[in-house]
Amino acid sequence: MLPILKLIVDTVAGVLGGVLLLRFWMQVTRVRPPASVAQFTFTLSDWLVRPLRRIVPGMGGYDWASLLGAFLVVLAASSILLLAGTSGQAVVLIALFRLLDWILYGFMGLLIIEVIFSWINPHAPLAPFVHALNDPLLRPLRRVIPPVGGLDLTVLVALILIQIVQYLLRQVFYI
Repeated sequence: MLPILKLIVDTVAGVLGGVLLLRFWMQVTRVRPPASVAQFTFTLSDWLVRPLRRIVPGMGGYDWASLLGAFLVVLAASSILLLAGTSGQAVVLIALFRLLDWILYGFMGLLIIEVIFSWINPHAPLAPFVHALNDPLLRPLRRVIPPVGGLDLTVLVALILIQIVQYLLRQVFYI
């Protein structure tokens, strides 16, 4: 019964955490989302972000309440491990690892979406939005890696680098 409960909680937490991380990243990159994305993001996350802003105001132009909200969501989802006998300290470390993992998977997802847009419909309404979200990741790589035969390989390099970071995180957290 515990695995089924964990699956349900992880799915709900993953969606909510992903939205909170997207909200934070949009603020970091100063990207204004299309109306549909904005409505979905803010409707799904305002109930948590607005109260957290009273405790953690935005500093340096960043929406820290969204990032804290994502951590609280992953911590709540990871607390199911307490039912399995995991210590509180281990649950906090696991939650921290999972948050970092969600961030990296989010970056990977955005990169894959950009590749799909470039293949199928580069003029899709969401394509400029996704490109703007990926630009801070790809810009430094594009300075170093020139196009090869007209192909931009920076997305592939970025995906490999993200996977290396994930591997190193697993080594640090022993997961």
